Amino acid sequence: MADIVKQIIARPIQLADQIVKEADFACSFKQDCADIKSRTEKLGVLLRQAARSSNDLYERPTRRIIDNTEQILDKTLQLVFKCRANGLQRVFTIIPAAAIKKFSQQIENSIGDVSWLLRVSTPAEERHDECVGLPPIVANEPMLCLIWEQIAVLCCGTLDDRADAAGSLVSLARDNDRYGRLIVEEGGVPPLLKLAKEGRMEGQESAIRAIGLLGRDPESVEQIVNAGVCSVFAKILKKGHMKVQISVTWAISELAANHPKCQDHFLQNNTIRLLVSHLAYETIEEHSKYTIVNKNNMPNNIPSMHAVVVANSAHNAKNSQDNNDKCHVARPGGLDSGEMHQTSNSVTIKSGPSMKVNQTPPQQRREKSRRRVALPGASIKRREFEDPATRVEMKAMAARALWHLCADNFSICKTITESRALLCFAVLLEKGEDEVKYNSIMALMEITAVAERQAELRRSAFKPTSPTAREVVDKLLKIVNKGDSDLLIPSIQSIGNLARTFRATETRLIPPLVRLLDERESEVSAEAAIALIKFACTDNYLHVNHCKAILEAGAPKYLIQLTYFGEQMAQLPGLILLCYIALHVPDSETLAQEDVLIVLQWALKQGHLMQDSSLETLVLEAKQRLEIFQSRALY
Repeated sequence: MADIVKQIIARPIQLADQIVKEADFACSFKQDCADIKSRTEKLGVLLRQAARSSNDLYERPTRRIIDNTEQILDKTLQLVFKCRANGLQRVFTIIPAAAIKKFSQQIENSIGDVSWLLRVSTPAEERHDECVGLPPIVANEPMLCLIWEQIAVLCCGTLDDRADAAGSLVSLARDNDRYGRLIVEEGGVPPLLKLAKEGRMEGQESAIRAIGLLGRDPESVEQIVNAGVCSVFAKILKKGHMKVQISVTWAISELAANHPKCQDHFLQNNTIRLLVSHLAYETIEEHSKYTIVNKNNMPNNIPSMHAVVVANSAHNAKNSQDNNDKCHVARPGGLDSGEMHQTSNSVTIKSGPSMKVNQTPPQQRREKSRRRVALPGASIKRREFEDPATRVEMKAMAARALWHLCADNFSICKTITESRALLCFAVLLEKGEDEVKYNSIMALMEITAVAERQAELRRSAFKPTSPTAREVVDKLLKIVNKGDSDLLIPSIQSIGNLARTFRATETRLIPPLVRLLDERESEVSAEAAIALIKFACTDNYLHVNHCKAILEAGAPKYLIQLTYFGEQMAQLPGLILLCYIALHVPDSETLAQEDVLIVLQWALKQGHLMQDSSLETLVLEAKQRLEIFQSRALY
């Protein structure tokens, strides 16, 4: 920076020296040229002072002020050359008197600009809290001056001053999106990141919150990511204070929500693993039975994890206080054990003839257990000393960050599902606070939406035999059965996204969704119909079985009501679902009794329903199928 500043200041200094020399030879407007000389000498002194202070100057206003000063000096030099003209040459040289006074005033303005630049680049204690004022160059845009001033403090102020400046930028970015873009354009991101790494806790929080507010449009987020925000945030998530980590997780969620292309950058910097670590802490310690152990890494004489848990669950419940018969089986897959609460990696196994019993004395085992709770690794360091409200807020923000990071991103969803995050979300849906529950269900909705499109993710994360997948579905089903919370619609959508993963025997999901077709809120009825469409559509291999289950649950009467009387947002999904049922189970007696054929004939005559040609084709096919099997129902 210092070398660059010296280079851009060198030419204005040369121009100033040349003006001073040429002004002495002026033949016309001598008094005005003397005034220009006096002001230019003063400007030259300030420019040399700026060159000596180049290490402390804030680059963005420096470039703008020096470039403007150079243009003024260049034009002034040309005018002074004209004033040297004499004799016949003077006759043909026209010098307006107003031009002399104009350039003299512009030099005075440049003096004010350079003086402001030197003041704003000086720490507050050195200028004795003197007001830096407003430079003439931004007289028409005073907010830009304020932004420059705060960024300059971020560059060269004390830690306390930098924290105050970051707080001011937070206020500016929150109030106006344009101010946020100006802060990014004027180079405010690098000093904010530096404060986030080096500052005290209050300054770090302000800097991180400012970065989150600055990322409101994709271009700004891209510049923030290019400045190195991902590595800085990852380091804070690993070693920072939890209150600072809360700000980081919130900022990550904002950046990912506004510019999804930055998701992979956070993945490459290990952010996902660190967020899952925060989510899992004190969340799944009582759910070790869902831990998956790679059989290749287990001794041959130890049975599979599932078999051990099933065989010993009753006996372990009876003898849970018998510490002498416990041994710990570590989970080799997923995240590193140093990043998770170790209790979730332990499984209580009753010793038998073919099992090696842990012979470690009880006192040593208790010491080892305590060491497992407070594992080495900065991401867990000092967590146990935080107050409960802070830990809850950390979980809420971690879930929110994962929600926005995994949106429409297969790689991140796969990383999350390979960890214990799915189980964490399931547990938090039941035991978490309201905000934690909402962010968790939204994350699950995004993951299941990707799984709906990616067969590989469906097979790996949501296979029917997976205990974790069953736990997730159980929690979703519980919310749907309850049917009266903010989690209802995301839960319905998540179940619909997983429609292709359920077996034909998994019929417990259908009746609750069918009951929601009769919901008073049109949005709920519409989402329930859309979810059932994913069970009944031709793309689902088990569509016939699911259609029969939907029929048995009494869906036709609700669908007919939606088609006739529902709002348009629920009317169309209701009609589509009715068509799929008629198409795949045309010989149903229930469809004949409910006169579904008449409903489809009526729908074909409704112009607002038949605007989509593909829907019209579906209705015609369903009508033709019903006519083959149920034409007598019309007589």
